Amino acid sequence: MTVISLVNQKGGVSKSTTSVHLAYWLIAKKKQKTLLIDADSQRSSSLWVEGMEDVEIPCKVIGSPDDLLEQVPDLAADYDYVIVDGPASLSEATRAILFRSDLAFIPVQPTGVDLRSASDAMRLVKQAQSVRGGLPKAVMFLSRAVKGTKLKDEAIVLLSKNPGAILLNTVIHQKQAIADTSGQSATVWDISGRPASESASEYEKLFKEMLEQLP
Repeated sequence: MTVISLVNQKGGVSKSTTSVHLAYWLIAKKKQKTLLIDADSQRSSSLWVEGMEDVEIPCKVIGSPDDLLEQVPDLAADYDYVIVDGPASLSEATRAILFRSDLAFIPVQPTGVDLRSASDAMRLVKQAQSVRGGLPKAVMFLSRAVKGTKLKDEAIVLLSKNPGAILLNTVIHQKQAIADTSGQSATVWDISGRPASESASEYEKLFKEMLEQLP
């Protein structure tokens, strides 16, 4: 049983999108028994998977810090993987999630605001690590990046210098195909066309690279 949390204090960085795609990939592609926990008050990921038809993603909504601390270990005992879609804040719920996670998966957009938010998230991760003796392991990745931009290159340089987290090599580039998935209750694997296929390939590489970092 492995608990992977998607955390960042800023909304719109692809936490829910990555959570749903990761859960789908683990279930449909890797045949792993996986639970998605929606800890965000907006319920983006839980509403998303409710509309899916081809692949059933077990999902549970847990919002309060106490419930997260108490329920996540019990739930994890019944699954190979538990994916936690964290709230868009560094709240007590986020702290509770980090105290139950094996790996903190931190998406970062290549903007100044997002880079600062990632640093704040890492501060919270380090606090959890100091109490827990090293866990959760922190892994960052660049999301919603635009190919060939100076901003993307600068963000990679800055994030790679962060001593507390590993920056994954795979980058998820911004595409309309990804943006369309939520409204269609789908993933990029369900959408036809070259852009969706390219995004599916990026997610596959990202998730394989992430699994290699599990403690």
